[in-house]
Amino acid sequence: MTTYIADLVEVLEEAGSRPVLRCDGADTTGAALLADVRRHARALDGLGVGRGDLVALIAPNRPEALMVRYAAHLVGAAAVYLSVPPAPERRARMIAQFAPRLLVVFPETADLLPAGVEAPVASVGEGADLRLDVLAAAESAEPFACRARPEDPAVLISSGGTTGVPKGSRRDFASYSTAVAAPVDPARRQLANGKLAYLTQILVDQTLLGGGLVVLQDHYEPVATLQAVERERITHLFLVEPQLFGLMDAPAVADHDLSSLHALVHIGAMAAPVLRRRARRNLGPVVMHTYGASEIGIVSALPPAEHDRSSRFRCAGRIVPGVDVRFRAADGTLDPRAGAIEVRSPAMAQGYTNRPVEEAEHFVDGWYRTGDLGCLDDEDMLRILGRESDIGELGAVTPTELQQTLCALPSVRYAVLVADPVPGDGACGVDHRRGDGACGVDHRPGVRIAAAEAWPGGRVDVADCRAAVAAQYGEAVAATLQVVPVDSIPLTEQGKPNRVAIRELAAALR
Repeated sequence: MTTYIADLVEVLEEAGSRPVLRCDGADTTGAALLADVRRHARALDGLGVGRGDLVALIAPNRPEALMVRYAAHLVGAAAVYLSVPPAPERRARMIAQFAPRLLVVFPETADLLPAGVEAPVASVGEGADLRLDVLAAAESAEPFACRARPEDPAVLISSGGTTGVPKGSRRDFASYSTAVAAPVDPARRQLANGKLAYLTQILVDQTLLGGGLVVLQDHYEPVATLQAVERERITHLFLVEPQLFGLMDAPAVADHDLSSLHALVHIGAMAAPVLRRRARRNLGPVVMHTYGASEIGIVSALPPAEHDRSSRFRCAGRIVPGVDVRFRAADGTLDPRAGAIEVRSPAMAQGYTNRPVEEAEHFVDGWYRTGDLGCLDDEDMLRILGRESDIGELGAVTPTELQQTLCALPSVRYAVLVADPVPGDGACGVDHRRGDGACGVDHRPGVRIAAAEAWPGGRVDVADCRAAVAAQYGEAVAATLQVVPVDSIPLTEQGKPNRVAIRELAAALR
């Protein structure tokens, strides 16, 4: 098989003078991007970077960041866009764990480099003594033979590192090429305003390989996103769920022409129906609900056209062709319809780089253990019930059900549910999914924390929240609920709910 980078070189050659990237109103043509990729490949080659090496980037959403990554792949090296957890010591430990042959920064990111990094550091633009762009400027833009082989390490996709040092799920060129395979679609105009460290990089590669245009925006902000969709006639947009809910409730949403949108994909898969219906009402019939993860790609999808009945707003759609899903019961046996979700996919990562404990926990016998509970509904569509750690067991009240109750109240715009587990949870040492027996430890969630955000100008009525939960699910469930009013839901760098920060806010109020 050919590698995705070899295919991309062909696409860029064919693109010629056609714009393939747009950033800050400036276009980059296929020919210009390919010329810079080849120059930087020769610069990396001159520094001794090649097959088996890793190039790490602390990168903004700019053409230069894509150029360096593609250059690394052209010489056969792997690449990783590093996540940027707030604590510098976590960033330092992540870099040491990944052990890159070269670390590349940019003027916008040089100050994020933690102290004590042992890897050689280069910059594109100001930021380091070793200027990769200066070296590349002296090199030829003539064709450069692709050195990547299907079995070579290709891509690490970083986790956010909210609870510790970020993990890097690794793929070789063969599996990554499968992950980014997409139909030819020259009309696709993808807005990329999520961090390149996460799934955004896959969407960028899919769009370029399909002959489309990528519009780069360095961060998500609701009004800037609406303006970009209208101005650039964006057809495809990807958001994590809190971003989707911020966009759909933005007062400016009605003032912008969003008619170019074909698909607004959101990931998270546990949004309450009341939120999903509001998204469709405010943004139009373009919302695509998906379930997946950076380790496994997209597992299931519910296209806009299939949001045609009430039950569909509770599911994550049909399992995509080529992906296998199975369920494991609490006693370790396999169940045909419900349980802990395990996935096998052609786009699945091979494991975590230099994290053997986590790799052994999640990557088992060719399957990935997601940590989520789910089931198949009457239409054989996948329904995500929530994290095992948040639910405890099948049949318990799920976070999505509580979110539905709270977000249906007139005072609550958005609420996120997380569990504060009972003491000792997770420390029993018994792998219950393998059926290794009872442990005597209570693994049920303890307090359920609801971080609740009011509509602008309003306030969350805590008493009403608890009363609504009691009416729906009983006093026993309501007694375990702690409602924490917030000005805005705490988010991670990825834009996902920051579960650690929500627990800390709750603890401060007890």
